[in-house]
Amino acid sequence: MSRPTAAFFDLDKTIIAKSSTLAFSKPFQAGGLISRRAMLRSTYAQFVYLVGGADHDQMEKMRAFMSALCAGWDVATVREIVADTLHNVVDPIVYDEAVSLIEEHHQAGRDVVIVSTSGSEVVEPIGEMLGADRVVATRMEIVDGKYSGEIEYYAYAEEKARAIEDLADLVGYDLAECYAYSDSVTDVHMLRVVGHPHAVNPDRELRRAAVAEGWPVLVFDKPVALRSRVPLPPARTTLTALAVGGAMAAGGVLWSNARKRRDGA
Repeated sequence: MSRPTAAFFDLDKTIIAKSSTLAFSKPFQAGGLISRRAMLRSTYAQFVYLVGGADHDQMEKMRAFMSALCAGWDVATVREIVADTLHNVVDPIVYDEAVSLIEEHHQAGRDVVIVSTSGSEVVEPIGEMLGADRVVATRMEIVDGKYSGEIEYYAYAEEKARAIEDLADLVGYDLAECYAYSDSVTDVHMLRVVGHPHAVNPDRELRRAAVAEGWPVLVFDKPVALRSRVPLPPARTTLTALAVGGAMAAGGVLWSNARKRRDGA
């Protein structure tokens, strides 16, 4: 019998056209979690994320800012805000091309797994909306129902590759027949562990690596509302329950940005 296979997708700038966590700045402000000043700073970070130009030191400073900001946030409140605003925030910025690929992989019998540095309070609902079978995401430490601001699990760079290999051991995926998609050179490890890697809207360094490795380069440039498409199959509950994650949304903002250093490519 053939072994099961999967398609592993990065989230930000691969499935959706923005940072998934920064996209929730306004709802978090409306829900009383962040101030107007913090929202404006997040808006600036989103701009930097989209056009590039921020170096590693700047991203580390912003990550520290966001980690300190989220400390003390009530977990239930964050989840409620994300659930209430998910479609309004995310639905219009999903790439049409990514939705088609997800459909194609499901039709071919492959699992779809989202592997993101963002927090799973954001990533898991997006994954469910898209019909993903599993989610790997960053998680923040929770103490007495509130976020402490400390990182418990960081789904970044080499850790993404390790998480994929762990899932392969758990589920039995034949990685040589699996697919992976990402826009960032920091995900080159994730791309290398599968037999069919693809660079999507790649930054300059990933484009260079893709050319050297002979990987296909895809361009996604058509954000679309999911409701305008044929509905995707619902996520399989038994598989979704095995999701790797349990993280805070806003705490992943900088982690998502830090791995997305863009240089105009």
